[in-house]
Amino acid sequence: MPRDKDLELLHQYTQSESLIRHMFSVEAAMRASARRFGGDEDKWGTVGLLHDFDYERWPDPTDHPLKGAEILREHGYPDDVIYAIKSHADYLPDCPRVSLLDKALYACDELCGFITACALVRPGRLDGLTPRSVRKKMKQPSFAATVHREDIIRGAADLGVDLDEHIAFVVDALQPIADVLGLIPDPGAGAAE
Repeated sequence: MPRDKDLELLHQYTQSESLIRHMFSVEAAMRASARRFGGDEDKWGTVGLLHDFDYERWPDPTDHPLKGAEILREHGYPDDVIYAIKSHADYLPDCPRVSLLDKALYACDELCGFITACALVRPGRLDGLTPRSVRKKMKQPSFAATVHREDIIRGAADLGVDLDEHIAFVVDALQPIADVLGLIPDPGAGAAE
């Protein structure tokens, strides 16, 4: 599917600016992951962009991402795209993560949210954000409390990448769309931790 169709679907079901930004961040990380692992960049980007498009309307685990999967099927999305999106939900026992595409989505999803939270509390935003700084924030349970740290750790392990390397990789993947994500450094801000 062309990206404009993906965006049309996303905007039809999602109004929340923060959720839209999250999906853009996961799309960027997934496109970078496709380049890294030799995947189809457009397909992987679609998975990242649409993985939560149904969440605002159907946030309950009995519905998300199953409602989205139904909608994607109706719109003719490929089975592997639909499966990858379903597999990012740990609570769907019939959708284990098996392909690299599935594993990459899981490894990028929570981490993108956490990196965004880390960047938002820094004057330099993404500039100079290091794995060490992100890991330090991961140890603070009250910081970005809804982000599941164990999912971040398990995602990198399942993908077969070092966590620090993966954090740095995702930070780099988000840099080109920092403006879209609202993560442009404050004027005059240094890159200090």
